Amino acid sequence: MLGLTILAAVGGAALAGIGFSGSYTALRVLGFRHGFGDFSYAFPVGVDAGIVALLAMDLHLIRKGTPWPMLRLLAHGFTAATIYFNAASAGPLLKNPTGTAMHAVIPIMFVAVVEAGRRLVIRITRIESGHQHDGVPLHRWILAPWPSFRMYRQMRLNGIASYDQAVELERERLVYRVMLEREHEGDWRNAPADQRLPLTMERFGLSVDEALALPLEAEERARLRAERRAAFEAEVTARAEARTADARISSLRMAGRIEAAGYEVGAETAAARAQAQARTLAAGREAEAAERLDQAEEELKAAAAEQQAAEARRRAAETHRTAAETEQVAAETRRRAAETDREAAAVERARAENEQAAQAARLSAAETAKHAAEVEEAAAEAGRRTAEAERDTAAAKRAQADTEEAAEAARLRAAEARRRAAEAELHAVEAEDAAKLTPAARATRRVARMVLTAGGNPEAVTLQSIADALDVSLATASGRRAEAAELIASGYSPRLTTS
Repeated sequence: MLGLTILAAVGGAALAGIGFSGSYTALRVLGFRHGFGDFSYAFPVGVDAGIVALLAMDLHLIRKGTPWPMLRLLAHGFTAATIYFNAASAGPLLKNPTGTAMHAVIPIMFVAVVEAGRRLVIRITRIESGHQHDGVPLHRWILAPWPSFRMYRQMRLNGIASYDQAVELERERLVYRVMLEREHEGDWRNAPADQRLPLTMERFGLSVDEALALPLEAEERARLRAERRAAFEAEVTARAEARTADARISSLRMAGRIEAAGYEVGAETAAARAQAQARTLAAGREAEAAERLDQAEEELKAAAAEQQAAEARRRAAETHRTAAETEQVAAETRRRAAETDREAAAVERARAENEQAAQAARLSAAETAKHAAEVEEAAAEAGRRTAEAERDTAAAKRAQADTEEAAEAARLRAAEARRRAAEAELHAVEAEDAAKLTPAARATRRVARMVLTAGGNPEAVTLQSIADALDVSLATASGRRAEAAELIASGYSPRLTTS
């Protein structure tokens, strides 16, 4: 085999070289004859080398698994062209048939060597790739043309690579048909459908065993489909149960959040009520203390006025007593003067002196009465001031009652506002749960609602209140407030109601 290989390689190369050189000379002369000029030297190379190049590209594409039959057709066209050109270089066919045949033989040797190399490469490629194809032998075509065509057709349509395999399949089917006819009174068509499968599926290239196995394979596939369907239904049921469980868990969580919100609102309400009561009690104590202080001041003023009035009355009483004593003295003096009218000038002078003393006493009594009137006027003024203080006290009590009533109304409005805010917060939380927002997005929306409740100004909500509400740091609270401002600027409105 090594010797044959070497001989074939050397002989093929020699024949190809001889054929190419002869074809080159003939085509060069033909080119000059038809006016190609200097291009006549390149024209033979383009034609003969084109055959090699096209066949080489065809072989390369076959090796890569992407054959293109057009390349081989073009190569065959170039082959026919070079044979024709070589034959034409000998002159007219009828005038020089021998020369024409001699020139035509030269490129045939070159083309034959190239086709032999192509066939060898294709054969090696198919063997390496496992796609070796055997053809129907020539003697079978001669001896049985129609069965050979049917076998060739089955091999090409069904991808049967081996001629021996095709013959074996034909033999199995023939024997199986004979056995069926023997079993079913000479007509295989009387057999059941499952037994006729090898003959029915003949056009698909199945063997007898493969065709008979089809029902079992179909049953197995049906069983697998049923198992996959059952598994799929079980999976769907499991997913449905999981969704139901998730919905139940979500409902329980929502109920828990609602209950927690209720407890929180109740705690806030109780705290607010306690704070209001404390403020009310403190205000009441302060008002009572102020009232007691005012009352004490008024009582002190009244006592001072009463003391002044008593002092004035005491002085008036002393003046009256002095006046009475003086009058008594004067009467005694007048009596004595009447008794002693007969006395001398000394007694008259004493009487005059007594009269002067009485005059002085009267003047003193008048001054005392004037002072008593002034004291009584001061007492009346003190009484008037006391009445005004009592009116002011009553007005203060009415104002305090009005203030308490307004505080109670404000407390009720605040409680109603907190209740509405709690309801709005609950709706917002439900909407956020439905939207499946992240904790960060929920926190941002909660801060946005706080800002909207405070009037829409982010600066009106302190960072400390945000940090306490979200249980975060002041830096995180600042970021949440900035995000809430952007969210409000983009049109966020949870429809919070405030009083």
